[in-house]
Amino acid sequence: MSTHSLVPQSTIRLPIAHMHTVFDTGEVERKLTKLRDRGQGREYENLCNTYERMLEAGAERFSVKPSGVPDMADLYDALPNFGLPLDEVRRNLALSQDSQDHLEITPMLLLGPPGVGKTHFAHEIAKLLGTGMTLVPMSSMTAGWLLSGSSSQWKGSRPGKVFESIVEGQYANPVIVVDEVDKASNDAQYDPLGALYSLLEHDTSQRFVDEFAEVGIDASQVIWVLTANDERSIPEPILNRMNVFEIETPDADASRKIALRLYQSIRGQHNWGRHFPTVPADDVLDQFVDMPPREMRRAWMTAFGNARLAAHAQVELQDLPSAGKGRSRMGFLS
Repeated sequence: MSTHSLVPQSTIRLPIAHMHTVFDTGEVERKLTKLRDRGQGREYENLCNTYERMLEAGAERFSVKPSGVPDMADLYDALPNFGLPLDEVRRNLALSQDSQDHLEITPMLLLGPPGVGKTHFAHEIAKLLGTGMTLVPMSSMTAGWLLSGSSSQWKGSRPGKVFESIVEGQYANPVIVVDEVDKASNDAQYDPLGALYSLLEHDTSQRFVDEFAEVGIDASQVIWVLTANDERSIPEPILNRMNVFEIETPDADASRKIALRLYQSIRGQHNWGRHFPTVPADDVLDQFVDMPPREMRRAWMTAFGNARLAAHAQVELQDLPSAGKGRSRMGFLS
């Protein structure tokens, strides 16, 4: 039967899910047996437990994608400054539709100032594709093994985020966000970005070896989204493995649209939202024009709370967090 569909793109479609083998159970069994035969099971208890969990869960994980090219109009509207990376996702969805191929998206770097919605973009893409998402915050990283794991010989060692996301998760193709990659510590004992050289290459990522488990993992279907404020500290060989998209701060019209959608989303998610009109006043929306999207949600929540305290029928200007002039950050009313 043909996989082509006459159903309009705007119709909700169920995702397609195939099973994909992400590791070799025989390799895991051999390593577990070797540890036990050497009488090292107690010495490497955490590693033995990891191997046992791998065998219990099995090596198959879901590889999911939409059943066609979904209507992404809402995403373009909600993320008006992300048109180019959304175009890239849409092109790859078109390539993978009506085929047995898994969805391939070239790793992308979202380059732009703080608060423009880079991490939110990744969340939305994961929801669109129907897969999981793992956030790896490089700014808080204190060692080079967060991605690749630490040797089982070390005290307190554990697998890295890639292993956890794939082997301990449900999906062979999760979205993994390496957040603020430009802030990775240069003082780490090991290169914190070292694992990316192989992970961002399709061929080498098919057998990525976590330093804790020392078992080959197929990470070739991972959808990589890296974020950064400044590309100058990112090694050129890593930049060359990605499509780089410069994300601009939303203009006034786009900021108003984002603020309106956030208002309506927050209102719709809470029972107390019924106390407020479906659309806020224009003069209130105007106050969000110079505000980064990251701060908008906090500002709306403060405004809703202040409006209820003051028994206002809608959010009014005085309910908003106090603002300085120009682009100063909003404070909060005491």
